[in-house]
Order: sequence, then structure tokens, then C-alpha cells
Amino acid sequence: MLRTFTLWLVGVLSVLLALELLCRVLPVSTSTDTGYYTDPVILTYPPRHQWVAATGWDLRNAQHLTANNLGYAAHRDFVRDARAVALIGDSFVEASMLPAPDRPGKQLEHWLGSRPVYAMGSPGTSLLDYAERIRYAHEKLGVRDFVILMERGDVAQSLCGSGHVNGPCLDPITLAPLMKTLLPAGMVKRLLRHSALAQYLVSQLRVTPAGLGALFKPASPPQPVAAKASVITTSEELRIVDRVTQVFFARIKPHVQGRLIIVLDSDRSVLYSGKSISDEGRERFMQLANEAGATVIDTQPIFAAHVANSALKLEVGPYDQHLNPLAIGLISQAASKALGGL
Repeated sequence: MLRTFTLWLVGVLSVLLALELLCRVLPVSTSTDTGYYTDPVILTYPPRHQWVAATGWDLRNAQHLTANNLGYAAHRDFVRDARAVALIGDSFVEASMLPAPDRPGKQLEHWLGSRPVYAMGSPGTSLLDYAERIRYAHEKLGVRDFVILMERGDVAQSLCGSGHVNGPCLDPITLAPLMKTLLPAGMVKRLLRHSALAQYLVSQLRVTPAGLGALFKPASPPQPVAAKASVITTSEELRIVDRVTQVFFARIKPHVQGRLIIVLDSDRSVLYSGKSISDEGRERFMQLANEAGATVIDTQPIFAAHVANSALKLEVGPYDQHLNPLAIGLISQAASKALGGL
């Protein structure tokens, strides 16, 4: 019995070792080891950190990335320079699935011509996190002009508990400002970061501890489906938009001493379908942002004009709704024009 168990264990360990070695050869997404390295409420990579990013089980769009001197996946180091433009956003700005020349920072710099662009993208963040990067870029780097590339969900995701907050957020009930920084990784997680097989399971296959646990639980009997209530009413949505926008502009006011350009993504799936778009929360945000002195670039007419004349899509792929190089080029030209670069 003991010999059988030993042989079984050796076999399992041999298979795991072989898979580990295979994953180390392939461009599996590697650990990013993010943390609060440059600022107490701004999450970045370790400066000069090198890592691999890829999509899906078949490792599509694999890219090898290196963080700059301040921990961002950017094409240049950030030094104090009043001529610089800070490009701020989440994974849409980092664009780790694209080659470096195709990413927003590089494309915007190309269209601006003579001005350096500091691409300060941080995945999994939202509008109030962007305010902290504006503060940092102004205080530490002397930046006066800013371009924000916003996802459609960046306002609502500024509520605490959204899963898209690295620091500042608003209480989802009272809308009072709070600070919710992320806890450091535990020992088990830190150890697993060194395993290429573990990274493949988590990053490529999206396996979670909860998902693994469900495999070993007995199936539950089907439960009656209750009528679904609306997640959020229009009046509640507008209340959130009003409050998040108010807090955002109050926080950035001392730090934007030049131009603030906000590029707002649109529902591209609706554009492809040819239907009309109605989004009261989005319209309210654009109105409030314009009133606060920002220049808002609505991508809806820009993308609609493209869709009307071309069959080429604007996404990386059906498996990845991030903007592709074509879409980034369109908005980079628009942002450059708004900054006086064209």
C-alpha cells in the first residue's frame, strides 16, 4: 500500500514539475508584485521590474514589459519637466497586450511631436485614483497638462468595494470620501508568485480558490429564481455621478495649471449595431466636466464616423475589449489637437 502511494505521489510530482518547466519556457503571464512604492496611495510596479503579459489559455498577444524609474509600464522614464503631458487611466492606458509603439503613451507623443508623454496607467483603478496620479505628477514632476483616458465605468467604480479602487473611494451608501488601500499579499500568495504553473492557472485560465473549492462541494438543489430588481435607478446613478465628479474636480483643482483633456470611451457594441445611444449618467458627467473647465472628447462621434466607413473593429479582439492600435490612433489625434499639437 505504501509503495503504491509513493509511486502515485512521485508520478503526480513529476507531472507538476514537467508542467512547471513547460510554463517557464512559454510566455506565461508572470507576477507583477505591485505595491505602494512611490506614493502611499498610488499602486505601481517595482521600479525596473520586468514581467510578461499574455491573454487566455493560448497565450495571445504575449508582451515582455519593463517598468520605468517610477514603476509604470511606459516607454520612457519620468523626470521633472513642465513640458510633459501626463496621460492617466487604467489598463486602457497601460495597454500591456499591445507592442510598445502601439500603446496610447507612444501614439499621443507621436502626434504631439515635441512634448514628452508620461503614460501613468494602472490596471484596476478608477476616477478618484486618477486624481491621486494628477497630484503626484504635478507635485513631483512639475506636470501642468493632463489627458485622462476614461472607461465608461470609471465613475461608478470609484465607490468603495467596486474592486477597482487602489486608495481613495466613496462610501457606497453615504458617498463620504474614504481611503481603502489594498492589503499586502500573504505568504502563500507571495510563494505562488514564483510558480509559472500557478501563474498560468490564475492569469491565463482564471482559476480561483473559490472555483477550485466548488469542484469538491456536493451539487446544491436548484433554487427558485426571484424576480430581479434593477441594480441601480437613474436617480441613484446621477447622484453618484454628481458626487464622484464633485470630489474628483475638487481634488485636482490645485494641480491642473494647464489643460485637462478627458477622453471618454463609448459603447462600441451599440455603435456596431447601428442603434442609438442613450446614457444619462455619461451625459451628466460630460456636462459637469465641461462646466468644471475640462475639455471632454466624446469618442462616440469619432468611433461612429469610423464604423460608418470601415469594417475594421476598434477592439483588440472579441476576447479583449481594450482599444486596439487603430482606435488609439483616432483618440490620440483628437487629444493632440485639443492640446494644440495639430
